[in-house]
Amino acid sequence: MRGPMRLQAIVKDERRPRDFDPREVVSTWTEKDLLGAKVVDAWVIIFRTRGCYWARASGCSMCGYVNDVAKEVSPEDLLVQLEAVLSRHTGQPMAKVYTSGNFFDDHEVPRESREAILEALGDRCEKVVVETLSHMVRREQLEHALGFVDRLEVAFGLESTNERVLRHSVNKMWGLEEHAKAAALCRDVGASVKTYLLIKPAFLTEREAIEDAVRSGHAADAHSDTISFNPVNVQSRTLVDRLYRRGEYRPPWLWSVVEVLERTRDLTAHVKSHPTAAGKPRGAHNCGACDRKVADAIEEFSLGLRKDFADLDCACKEVWRTYCEAQPFMLTSADPVALIAE
Repeated sequence: MRGPMRLQAIVKDERRPRDFDPREVVSTWTEKDLLGAKVVDAWVIIFRTRGCYWARASGCSMCGYVNDVAKEVSPEDLLVQLEAVLSRHTGQPMAKVYTSGNFFDDHEVPRESREAILEALGDRCEKVVVETLSHMVRREQLEHALGFVDRLEVAFGLESTNERVLRHSVNKMWGLEEHAKAAALCRDVGASVKTYLLIKPAFLTEREAIEDAVRSGHAADAHSDTISFNPVNVQSRTLVDRLYRRGEYRPPWLWSVVEVLERTRDLTAHVKSHPTAAGKPRGAHNCGACDRKVADAIEEFSLGLRKDFADLDCACKEVWRTYCEAQPFMLTSADPVALIAE
């Protein structure tokens, strides 16, 4: 077994199914986001479903959300979850709905469940954000959804516009062509489009990762209203986790995130990044001393509260530059510091 088929088998082999209560949501919390030009509280809800169909078949190299799914979840189970979270709404004008998979996959979220979720959230929130793979969305589904919410945003995990990166680093089969078609469909019916792009998927050096994210941002700009750059964080039971444990992967530096944001300020789409686990070993991080300051600056930039990062500096910035230069010289995408430490 060679090439992509071998990669798909390795990614799937990392999975360890667990039993979860199908009537219990994964999590819910409130975070800051932009509604128009205004910073507001956004209500995040992660419903527990049977999960992404692609994750069941193989999955993406960095995605561990499949670890939070239940084996089977009925429409009645989803209704119980919905009723449980509605009591926690405290006036947030925006809701972000995640399912560890695809909101417009009828096998994961049946039509009647989508309708109940959208109707309940549409009555409470000005804007609802949902997530799906580009090839899963249909016009009828979008038009039906817009019958319940005033403003709908559909988020797509494009990850990269480089076909080789998608196939061999992310283990994903759908790229810019599929994304562009889905984005056009969303806009045609009146929904906005959020595009997720990765910073440093598996096997890329720090410099390769920066350049890939910047190129992807510019290529996806015409098909996006918002572009969110997601620095890869090490989630358990993933290929990235396997590489990380072997000292063959380091999450991106926060300085890399800063460079990507600086070099995509010219995009028409709103550019943002909300690094998960920023400052922690398994998330985007620098030296430790400057992590909080840099992560806060990235958050401020994403919320439109700062225009650039000119005021940021730390001694580790030179280490980061050397790091970017050392990986290609050593002919490896592994962590040079970890290798030297051994």
